[in-house]
Amino acid sequence: MSGNHWFDISRPLRKGMPQWPGDPPFDSWLSAALARGDEANVTTVTLCAHTGTHVDAPLHYLPGAAAVEALPLDVLIGPATVASLPNPPAAERLLLKVHTSGEDALTPEQAQSLLKTGVKLLGVDRLSVGNAEVHRLLLQAGVVIVEGLDLSAAEPGEYDFVCLPIKLESADGAPARAVLRRKPAV
Repeated sequence: MSGNHWFDISRPLRKGMPQWPGDPPFDSWLSAALARGDEANVTTVTLCAHTGTHVDAPLHYLPGAAAVEALPLDVLIGPATVASLPNPPAAERLLLKVHTSGEDALTPEQAQSLLKTGVKLLGVDRLSVGNAEVHRLLLQAGVVIVEGLDLSAAEPGEYDFVCLPIKLESADGAPARAVLRRKPAV
């Protein structure tokens, strides 16, 4: 993506979208109240907090840990690097184009390697960053996890990044809107 424009890397929420096996299906419906003569339409939505592009809070895998509303905003906003496996560069905010099939993105060994680089936010273009061990390793280290990104239009490189989860009080995760803007070449 070229230019200095923000572009959306969130997956749209829609019926029939890919979801983690066993999660309740996403559903939404419009009241069509305007057609009945009411003042406004009202859309009703049912979903798991881990549907589409979403952020995992430590509470997702760590009992008694921080929930979504405690996630640090300064980690969710700032410079980010888009890269691919197997050898991504060190970055505070790393968004990975995984290029593998399946739901999981990382092995525990790959997660350990990333932790050594000082990563504070890790985003992936998969339904999940990895298995339970990968989640625990990252969350215990204070890494904010963003899953379900659409990085198809993001070339490897440096970007400005904003990802804000819905402020669901006491929740272990929340849907989010994530956007990127390419940093100009220096």
